Amino acid sequence: MITDFTFPELVDAYFDCRHNKRNTASALAFEQDLERNLAHLYDELAAGDYRPGRSICFVVTRPKPREVWAADFRDRIVHHLLYNRVAPRFYASFIADSCACIPGRGTLYAAQRLEAKVRSITQNWSRPAHYLKLDLANFFVSIDKCILRDQLAARITEPWWMQLAETILFHDPRQDFEYRGNPSLLDRVPPHKQLARQQAHLGLPIGNLSSQFFANVYLDVLDQHVKHRIGAPHYVRYVDDFILLHESPQWLNAAHDEIEAFLPARLNARLNPSKTILQPVDRGVDFVGHVIKPWHRSTRRRTVNEAIRRVRTIDHTDLFETANSYFGLLRQAQHSHHDRARLANALRARGSCVKGDLTKTYRTAP
Repeated sequence: MITDFTFPELVDAYFDCRHNKRNTASALAFEQDLERNLAHLYDELAAGDYRPGRSICFVVTRPKPREVWAADFRDRIVHHLLYNRVAPRFYASFIADSCACIPGRGTLYAAQRLEAKVRSITQNWSRPAHYLKLDLANFFVSIDKCILRDQLAARITEPWWMQLAETILFHDPRQDFEYRGNPSLLDRVPPHKQLARQQAHLGLPIGNLSSQFFANVYLDVLDQHVKHRIGAPHYVRYVDDFILLHESPQWLNAAHDEIEAFLPARLNARLNPSKTILQPVDRGVDFVGHVIKPWHRSTRRRTVNEAIRRVRTIDHTDLFETANSYFGLLRQAQHSHHDRARLANALRARGSCVKGDLTKTYRTAP
């Protein structure tokens, strides 16, 4: 099979990979002999001998317990190599209302996109409208890799790149991994959300760039169906959460039934009935951490309260990064001055200095 990539592409993937991961143990180990390790990785890929290495598994508890799988640094470089080459051709065909893991389309983009659609359908809140909020059940651990493989093959026509995509897609991290953290935390993850409890052809590990990209490819068929078959002009999706807007609740109920029938037939997926919401938009639309109400977009109360709780209790060594991260999050909402003031007061109570416009805090002497 003809090798279809260059060493400079691998170097670019390395620089992309290390952007936020340079101080991890696996990244530091890789960089100790950088040139040799990159050359060895290039030779493995060129010869078709590349095999993913050991992953790290741990459990996060906020906002709810879930497994996270971190690939080894060298494997992350390969993920970026594949992503850099094939992602643009997929993004060119994605609808503008598909968000997450797409350049320029994060949570703020999703919130602003939805707010614009709400204003459009209500004519600046002068007319009534309803929204239908849906969520896929156990999304990442229920992704069917066989279906996803066919979706990838439809656009990755180069044999070498398709082989690499299959190597990454069908790698099972459960076969070789290291668990880090308190083992009792695993018991807090529901069995139906554990990757280890799924069949071999189901599930992607949460935490890798490849999984986020593959998830968008997987759900593109849902986006196209909702937009072009069901005919929903006002629709936004962020990962597995999506919202439809319409003047008629009966139309939204019919759309729900059609989506509910489409998902298992086409994607082997299903809706989470406990997270299905249908109500008027003027009651407030909670989406990607924002609550959109008439002439008002604010941060979700639970997020604000959690931010203040963490700032009050977190170790002093982590306070600067954590507080500024929350300031950045709160600034995304239009009406956030009161929330930022509450956060600033919590910081001042711990002896921190806060900028006058309540947008950031400063490092303090230990």
